[in-house]
Amino acid sequence: MNTKNNGFRSGYATIIGKPNVGKSTLLNKLLETKISAVTHKPQTTRKKVVAIYNDCNSQIIFLDTPGIFEPNYELQRIMVKIAIHTIDESEVVLYMIDVKHNELDFYILETIKKIKKSVFLIINKIDLVNKNLLLPLITEAKEAFPFKEIIPISALKGLNTKDIISSLKKYLPQEPPLFPLDNISSQPERFFVTEAIREQIFLQYGEEIPYNAAVYIEEFREAKDRKKDYIRAIILVERDSHKKIIIGKKGNAIKNVGISARKNIELFLNRPVFLELFVKTRKKWRENAIILREIGYF
Repeated sequence: MNTKNNGFRSGYATIIGKPNVGKSTLLNKLLETKISAVTHKPQTTRKKVVAIYNDCNSQIIFLDTPGIFEPNYELQRIMVKIAIHTIDESEVVLYMIDVKHNELDFYILETIKKIKKSVFLIINKIDLVNKNLLLPLITEAKEAFPFKEIIPISALKGLNTKDIISSLKKYLPQEPPLFPLDNISSQPERFFVTEAIREQIFLQYGEEIPYNAAVYIEEFREAKDRKKDYIRAIILVERDSHKKIIIGKKGNAIKNVGISARKNIELFLNRPVFLELFVKTRKKWRENAIILREIGYF
């Protein structure tokens, strides 16, 4: 089939916004599968997540980015750079805001004013506020920037999320698919394994621990003769006190992380795995560019 001649459209769309506005929740809803880590805590997303939406006449490669905010240390600076640089990779930018905060971010507005891209404003969490609050915000948005589309949604409830897909198609070039139509991402499996483990760290520990922890895969052996995949993952922390908390009394805390993460990993990979987790301490790893490079942040 000559998809280009049949009006097939394909291209990239980058999702940007402040931390915790619902970017990853939207991505999962659009693809109707769990592909991006989601928790109630900000800065859950640290790396670019690539997710591929396919239907009969389009392929949209969504790029989920870390939240854009004022960084305080090297890891955060890298996260913000990832988000801003990812904008250059796409035809369309989806700038997402939380309607509860009822404001546009000045720094993000100044960033998108410098690019020559089609920009949508996605107003999320409309299920949580009085609809009368939307009109002033939409009016303010139209005055602040020439958005191609303004789409109020609830990513969690799925309200109006299909409107994003139909609107995006108008702005993508007529091109054949860039990836096989059965792909949901171009990233390796081990990336999603680390994300599944990190998500459980965010969900199961207090406020400080998740931001001081990183995950990387030390060994990933695919199964042979119908045995389980073997995955050895390292949880990296900055202090020995954090290591003790991650492990927990008699190893119960890290055991619970492993059980929950393994279930999600098996659902994603669609095959059984044997997951081993180990904790290592490396002081000030978030400030160390060499360590950040070693564990795959750039």
